[in-house]
Amino acid sequence: MAVDAARGSGEGFTSERAVRVMAAACQAVGLDDRGAELIRLGENALFRLTSVPVIVRIARSVEYLPMSRNEVAVSRWLADEGFPAARVVDDLEQPLLIDGHPVTFWHLIVEGDRKATYGELGAILRDLHSMTLPDGLELPPYSVFGKTELRLERPVGVPQDDIEFLRKRDRELRDKYEELRFESTKGPVHGDAHVQNLMVDDQGQVILIDFESFAFDHPEWDLMVTSVEHHSLGWQTEAQYADFVAAYGRDLYDWHGYDMVRGIQEFHMTTWLMQNVAEDEKTAAEYRRRIAGLRNDEGPRDWRPW
Repeated sequence: MAVDAARGSGEGFTSERAVRVMAAACQAVGLDDRGAELIRLGENALFRLTSVPVIVRIARSVEYLPMSRNEVAVSRWLADEGFPAARVVDDLEQPLLIDGHPVTFWHLIVEGDRKATYGELGAILRDLHSMTLPDGLELPPYSVFGKTELRLERPVGVPQDDIEFLRKRDRELRDKYEELRFESTKGPVHGDAHVQNLMVDDQGQVILIDFESFAFDHPEWDLMVTSVEHHSLGWQTEAQYADFVAAYGRDLYDWHGYDMVRGIQEFHMTTWLMQNVAEDEKTAAEYRRRIAGLRNDEGPRDWRPW
């Protein structure tokens, strides 16, 4: 359903713009947006409605429309399989396209009193990677560079020198990627498999969320995230990472391609944060830490989880 397929204005994807898109989307489907709360602004804007237990998810631009369609299809497939995953609101036609922004609606997950563990992340990825896609569901290959290409097109508040450096790094990574060889077989992968994309509901069930990067590709793309967070950034304890490896059955650090995927993941993490540097100084300061790290490949990483 397309309410307005325009790309939108040149103001960038700010929290203020997201509020306007959310209100228009709710009006289009007959939901009350009064009191809606912005709970996250990252790759998408996420709003919690107070009138009904629904999350409104807004993508950055019309280029993300195929990804939004993909995540709706994946959610419905996982629901059919009984897999513990976020559910779209089935009685709404979606995604919408509002002022150039794809919008989807999700059932609210009522969180319990704890966060998911790295062992649970390893286990849910192991189960996901063992699944077989049904007839009729065609997933794209993992988009190794697609999002970063979009992010570098319309940066707001980023020094030109940084953009030139990142474009050069993008070209270097693409050249190296051509030499990367996999031994694993392809299957369903999440595409952004960090522990923050798990939620534990008030019944204690661990639930997988955020499907826009879902793909049919090599499982290394999912293992890459936690492996780099641990070995490069030191974000997990030895015990936490050991639980992840034990649950999944593999440590990507032992793979010949680890250094290559480390470069790709750190590049993703930096360009992802770069999108929001105009929001506040805290975000801008963390972006500066990350771009400084990319400029010194052998230096320590003092990056902070975001």
